[in-house]
Amino acid sequence: VPMLRAAGYEGTGVDPRAPAGPAFHQQEFGHYRGNEPAGAIIACTSLHHVADLGEILDRVEAELVPDGLLVVVEWARERFDEATAQWCFDRLAPDSGEDNWLRERRVAWQESGQPWQACLRSWAEDEGMHAGETILAELNARFDAVSVSYGPYFFADLFSITEAEEQAAINAGQIQANRIDYVGRRRFPVGGRAHI
Repeated sequence: VPMLRAAGYEGTGVDPRAPAGPAFHQQEFGHYRGNEPAGAIIACTSLHHVADLGEILDRVEAELVPDGLLVVVEWARERFDEATAQWCFDRLAPDSGEDNWLRERRVAWQESGQPWQACLRSWAEDEGMHAGETILAELNARFDAVSVSYGPYFFADLFSITEAEEQAAINAGQIQANRIDYVGRRRFPVGGRAHI
C-alpha cells in the first residue's frame, strides 16, 4: 500500500491484521465495502485459507470496475510433494525460536509417523486450505485469465536461499514450483459497457 501510494495510486489495504492508518482497514475482505469500484485488486497468499472461496471471489468481482484486474499470488499446495518438502527442510535456518511454518511442518511430519502426502493432506484438511487447482478453477469461473504461471514460493522462509536459487532447483527438476502468479480481468456484465 505505501508503495502504491508513493507511485500516485489510491491504494487501500484490507486485512484483520493491517496496520493502523487511513489507508488500511482492519477487517476481513468479505466485510469490506469500498467507496467506489477499484481498478485492480491484489490478493497475496490469502485465498488458500478463506472459508468460502466462491463467496470471497464474488466480493472481489463486485469490488472491481468492469474490465478491472485481479492480481493473485497463491500457493499450489498440491505441488508440495515429498521431494520439495525435503529440499525445503534441508534449507531451514537453525532454530532461533521464531515461528516458521516450514519448521512446524517438518516437526509435525516427524511426529506423525505418516507418509509425507498423508501428513500434508491431514494438515490441509484440518486447516480448511484450498488447493491451487481449486483456486484457479474458481478464478477462471469469474475472470478472464490474462496470465497464469508457476514459480518459487518457499525462498523467503528458507535460510539464505534466494528466489533465483529456488528457481534453479525447479528448472533442474529437483522440486516443484509452488507459487501461482495469476492475473485475471473482470468480465463485462452481459449488456454492460466499459467505463472510459
